[in-house]
Amino acid sequence: MTTPLPATHKALTVPEVMEALSLSRFKVYDLIRSRQLKSIKIGRCRRVPADALRSFIDHQLEEAA
Repeated sequence: MTTPLPATHKALTVPEVMEALSLSRFKVYDLIRSRQLKSIKIGRCRRVPADALRSFIDHQLEEAA
């Protein structure tokens, strides 16, 4: 991960996840749709808990090993 997660954020926006993972908006939503990346919806806003992003990254690292 090139950019560290902001320490004050507990739930990230999709653009923040895009930046953290260097992925496109489409790919982030694809990961959410396929339930590989957990998210929550608050009103019309989609948020990814920072812990869910860390879990996703850890899972990807385990699969790559």
